[in-house]
Amino acid sequence: MHDLVIRNGRIVDGSGKPAFDGDVAIDGGLITSVGGKAGGARREIDAAGLLVTPGWVDIHTHYDGQVAWDPYLSPSSWHGITTVVMGNCGVGFAPVKPGEEEFLIGLMEGVEDIPGEALATGMTWNWESFGQYLDALSAMTRAIDVGAQVAHGAVRAYVMGERGAHNEPATEEDIARMAAIVRDALRAGAVGFSTSRTIGHRAKNGEVVPGTYADQNELLGIGRTLGQVGHGVFEMASDLTGIDRSMEWMARLSKETGRPVSFIAVHLTNSPMLDGRQLLSEIHQLNRGGARLISQVSARPPSLLMSLRGSGHPLNMHPTYRSMSDLKFEEKLARLRDPQIRARILAEWSQLKLGPIAERVMRGFDNFFQLGDPPNYEPTADMSVASRAAREGKTPEELTYDILLERGGTEFIYTPINMPMTDYRSRSFDFIGELLGDPATRLSLSDGGAHCGVVCDAGMPTFVMTHWVRDRKRGPRLPLEKAVKLQTRDNAEFYGFMDRGLIAPGMKADLNVIDFDNLRLHAPEMVFDFPAGARRLVQKADGYKYTILSGEVTFEDGKPTGAMPGKIVRAGQPGA
Repeated sequence: MHDLVIRNGRIVDGSGKPAFDGDVAIDGGLITSVGGKAGGARREIDAAGLLVTPGWVDIHTHYDGQVAWDPYLSPSSWHGITTVVMGNCGVGFAPVKPGEEEFLIGLMEGVEDIPGEALATGMTWNWESFGQYLDALSAMTRAIDVGAQVAHGAVRAYVMGERGAHNEPATEEDIARMAAIVRDALRAGAVGFSTSRTIGHRAKNGEVVPGTYADQNELLGIGRTLGQVGHGVFEMASDLTGIDRSMEWMARLSKETGRPVSFIAVHLTNSPMLDGRQLLSEIHQLNRGGARLISQVSARPPSLLMSLRGSGHPLNMHPTYRSMSDLKFEEKLARLRDPQIRARILAEWSQLKLGPIAERVMRGFDNFFQLGDPPNYEPTADMSVASRAAREGKTPEELTYDILLERGGTEFIYTPINMPMTDYRSRSFDFIGELLGDPATRLSLSDGGAHCGVVCDAGMPTFVMTHWVRDRKRGPRLPLEKAVKLQTRDNAEFYGFMDRGLIAPGMKADLNVIDFDNLRLHAPEMVFDFPAGARRLVQKADGYKYTILSGEVTFEDGKPTGAMPGKIVRAGQPGA
């Protein structure tokens, strides 16, 4: 008698091979048989007409704070994600000296737009070392598995204090102490080390993240610990300028250690954009020489969602709008609907004095698109606010104002950010489709838990399955089996999670049962459910009939069952 059998499903096993029909049997939290007709079970799920896939593995999240109070890590778990990796981009919460927690909160708040009041209220801070941080998290029950990386910003501040926080050069002694801490963190179960090397990542006080200007000696000195311990990914965000441009030190580190170096090509400076295909060609050349460099790519361009409840939108620099800052949202909305207020704000628009980046954000009308419900993430050029306004006989400012007031003031203006590996200047995802099929990339960058007021990409697996596999009409789609493999086995293997991401006997029983025909991604919405009533964007989905973790059903028809089999995944240790 099996513990659980999923019967008659269409199995997409994560290997990339063609889907097939049959049963999946589970015993003791592991898959024991796949395909054919399984024997009886204590519980059976009828999956006729449904897809059965591995649970999604999301390798780029920022749940480092939320993990301390939310056992579900929503919204990721709402979208069939069963394993997440946090501690990306050089920001995290361990190690930390007692009394210096506020500095790390300011880093996370500034870089990842996670409300500081929520972090200060929701976290216990009953740790100092990274190992103690994992121990504290392991004491909690949860419905999702979590792997954590040790972050450069926290390590540098811990070892170097103010010198580290202000990005002063590290001495040989500093580097040796940082390397020892990272080595200990890896031995305690950290799944990697992360750093930020982009000037776009700034703390709440405006300073760049500690480690942004670290030289090769520091990067190699710390990075070699991955080879010494024998596991882990070296992860970073980079503008690919200075010593990063040639990627020579990254290739050297990867070859010396045998460990992968994974990076996001952010390039937020004002210099000309890198060409994505050229960058990919350079990565392939270095990999042919023995390196293992991997570029993290997203299934759609990183973007800002601008709304009246969000962190930023085109009205919030206007004097008249700022004068309403103390009003409740409904009162503010009523005033914005007043024709006199509307006229006053529109008149102020041309008087705003903005820097080049703010100018693009606040007046980039050719890159403003109404998101809508259902959300449209691949709009054509004629759908831009600039094009629509011309057709409708309005100014772009007028149309922007009107869009922000739609759906009771909850509508979003979607503005994609052009980056080398997710360029949307062509107003097409075709290049992203090329990237998703390249062996030197990994599907990533959901940023789950972060950018709470302007980004909501934690539902990326649902977007991949709906837009890229089923619904896309403007160009090639992804084969179902490829899309599943990208966000299951490929990501699991990359981080050394060899026990998951594949439906096969002996593998961990992390599964989704999906009503593919009725899978739907809802429009994002702003909620105020963080500690201290802080806000965040969330996005819901329909179509996940069951999500199963370690053989236990954690979600049924999108609702949590109360089962809490989730664990902290510790690399290099039994069960990792």
